[in-house]
Amino acid sequence: MINEEKVKIMTKLAMYEQGKGRKYLPVSRYYRSDYIGLALIKNFFLVTIGYVLIVAAVAVYFGEYLLENIHKMNLVALGAYIIIGYLVVLIVYSVLTYIQYSVKYHRAKKSVREYYGQLTSLSKIYVREERKASGKGAAGGYRK
Repeated sequence: MINEEKVKIMTKLAMYEQGKGRKYLPVSRYYRSDYIGLALIKNFFLVTIGYVLIVAAVAVYFGEYLLENIHKMNLVALGAYIIIGYLVVLIVYSVLTYIQYSVKYHRAKKSVREYYGQLTSLSKIYVREERKASGKGAAGGYRK
């Protein structure tokens, strides 16, 4: 006999695993600090590459002016501006990344907690059915 409650729960679980679960289940395997730390490390490298590319593009765009006026420029101040700009961009993107991945982690944990709750209720149904099936056997004694 088919247990409708069990089928409904199994269907919900399968839909979750094919939908949100693909995004949230891998996140739930990390500790919060590890997940956010990995995101911040990735952010560091991507911001660094992006900033270097932008500075290089600006240098190429203003290349003629830079070559004509390089003897008049204060290169130490220019280098300081570039480094300070990099640090400001890195800090801003790091804060945004921290916030984004914290929210994403908490959403994933909440969603996976509900998923595990449904798994627990499915497990209880199986235990209940097993008890019911074992109770139909011989009363007392050993089973062969």
